[in-house]
Amino acid sequence: MMPSACSIRVRGVVQGVGFRPYVYRLARANTLKGWVLNGEEGVEIYLEGAERGLQAFVRDLRTRPPAAAAIVEIEVHRAQSLGLTEFTIRESQRRERPTVRISPDLPVCDACLEELFDPSNRRYRYPYINCTNCGPRYTVVLGLPYDRPRTTMQNWPLDEYCANEYQDPGNRRFHAQPVACSACGPGYYLRLDNTVVPGNEESIRKAVLLLKDGSILAVKGLGGYHLACDAANSTAVIALRERKYRKEKPFAVMARNPKVARGLVKLSAETEELLVSRARPIVLAPARTGSSEVAAEVAPENNELGVMLPYTPLHHLLFAAGAPKTLVMTSANRSSEPIAFEDGEAISRLSGIADAFLIGERPIARRVDDSVVRAGTFGPMILRRSRGYALGADAAFPRTRPILAVGADLKNTITLVVDGQAFVSQHIGDLSDYESFCAFRETIRDMISMYEVRPEELLVVHDSHPEYVSTAHALGLGGFRLQSVQHHRAHIASVVAERGDWSRRIVGVSFDGTGYGDGGNIWGGEIFVGSVTEGFERVAHLRSAPLPGGDGAAQYPVQAAAGFLSELDSLPDLTAEPFAFPKRYKDALNLIDKKVRTFATTSVGRLFDATAALLGFTREITFEGQAAMWLEQLARGVPATEPYPFPYTGEELDFRPLLHSVISDRRRGRDLCEIAYAFHGGIARGLYDALITICKVEDIPTVVLSGGVFQNELLQEYLKELLKNEKLEIWTNHAVPPNDGGISLGQAAIAGFSVLNRSN
Repeated sequence: MMPSACSIRVRGVVQGVGFRPYVYRLARANTLKGWVLNGEEGVEIYLEGAERGLQAFVRDLRTRPPAAAAIVEIEVHRAQSLGLTEFTIRESQRRERPTVRISPDLPVCDACLEELFDPSNRRYRYPYINCTNCGPRYTVVLGLPYDRPRTTMQNWPLDEYCANEYQDPGNRRFHAQPVACSACGPGYYLRLDNTVVPGNEESIRKAVLLLKDGSILAVKGLGGYHLACDAANSTAVIALRERKYRKEKPFAVMARNPKVARGLVKLSAETEELLVSRARPIVLAPARTGSSEVAAEVAPENNELGVMLPYTPLHHLLFAAGAPKTLVMTSANRSSEPIAFEDGEAISRLSGIADAFLIGERPIARRVDDSVVRAGTFGPMILRRSRGYALGADAAFPRTRPILAVGADLKNTITLVVDGQAFVSQHIGDLSDYESFCAFRETIRDMISMYEVRPEELLVVHDSHPEYVSTAHALGLGGFRLQSVQHHRAHIASVVAERGDWSRRIVGVSFDGTGYGDGGNIWGGEIFVGSVTEGFERVAHLRSAPLPGGDGAAQYPVQAAAGFLSELDSLPDLTAEPFAFPKRYKDALNLIDKKVRTFATTSVGRLFDATAALLGFTREITFEGQAAMWLEQLARGVPATEPYPFPYTGEELDFRPLLHSVISDRRRGRDLCEIAYAFHGGIARGLYDALITICKVEDIPTVVLSGGVFQNELLQEYLKELLKNEKLEIWTNHAVPPNDGGISLGQAAIAGFSVLNRSN
């Protein structure tokens, strides 16, 4: 009787995660013959053997894939038996352009850690130890399919020992592309002034002495350099702030292990799950007061702390060699610049910041920052999506021509859609900085080259703001066609793209700081009804207010306050106590009176800034969202209090009663924390009233929340409590950030369906 046969195609994150060795062992266990290889779309498998063995293989493939894999689709087709006599791993094939997802970088696994500290092991204390279950992926791959000659390890031939492991199907380093050892692979060295300390162990030992002595160290990691110092050393942290030009924005801390992390922050089960996850992100959590392991200057005026765990062998070696239990680990750059990732660039850009450089010889293919997440009210929330998450977003699109969405100018990411697969880049940054703009261009070139897309094929999608840097660049790319997508609709579409329920009608709320509206005004407090397939109609918004200086008001809360307060009657003298507004407030009022450089806005983000100014934040902000964060911190830890009025009038949310209440209570000396809490409650209550009304009128049970304002956990907690008895389904971002880091995915979604609609 002829054996049964089938061909299988697996799509998703299935290259660089030990998938072929897993398939090899699974086929052997089921007495099957055939082959497996890396293809353009994923992994291709051919099997023949007994029907029972084939069924068991497919069942286990679906239910028990490798831990680091993320299967999106498995196609199984009957095939003609070829009469093969063994199962083999074949060389990768190239027929068409690739569409396979690249695995994110993976933290060092427990098995490698055990070997790392085993004196009898060949890789004892080798800082580049890895296997098929761990190590670099996205930051070393140069081309697809994923094989060693297409990685930054291409210049280190395997010695006999490593080659034997690489070729042994029973070894966990079987086809582990970055595999190496101290005899055949790259190493680390320390550069201090004009001297070089060679050797892995000696350079790490010297680096630890410098950290303990209060020095600032530039450390080469997976996706770039970190600036590291003792987190408990106030002098070192202050020096790092001064040299990096980072006045108040919190630093992230790396804790030696979970036990140390628990002493720094309050870890819920959900938070700890994120902390130890394969992404190993920076996790935001409530800080424990009084910890001697973190200086106050690490996160000034902030009751949250960003904590991460070691994720590379080098990190573990530093702690094992006696480094302080908590290290500031921040992106190696000056404020607003992209992270340094090339050795020469790092030495040039960081020479005035770092006292020494711990340099690894393995090149980094592309710069990738650490990701930032929190265990959000409606589920995990990514605030900066980068290492551990990039490149995929698990969003399946309709199959159209390739789409390149270039995102927004703040917190920029780009999205490339090829053959229905959406690839969202790592965090790039603020495009007003020239170096970040260069990184933006590099990322576009990198992604379209990786997936072999010709520029003339692309549908290029950009924000509708005509003066965005990203818009200007999109106009010059020369794609097949250009399309603009309104900013706040893109926010809403980014949430729907994660779910893939394209035709679901939803009520979408997009609250943020700024975005170009349909009429050219500055939007930021919008409510829409519709779907990605039919479009989103704006049905309600925050009441409009003048904004003197336009987007520039985001830097000065009192400037934003001038616009909102100009809509109120019977104002007290806000330059007097207790408000003490500076001269900039009167200057802003003059702009409004003369109608000079003044624009209409519906921005909820600026409303938060205005309220922060009324409660005392009257200085210039030093990082985006600082005033709103300060206001949320102020509202934490006070008993629930009656919310201020923020009425929904049918088409508008009216901020005037809200601000009148804030001013009145401030004048009579009410506790600032109570005022801040009542303000948050008012925003939540007004939005709740609007949602209940609109959902009832439109007969829609699904609500989408997106935009930077929804990074505010207190607002989300309040809103969730109000909605708990309502029969509404709440969708929020989980795979991409709710801030502008998710815009490119939403742009791509809207553009993709506009192409389909035009072709139908």
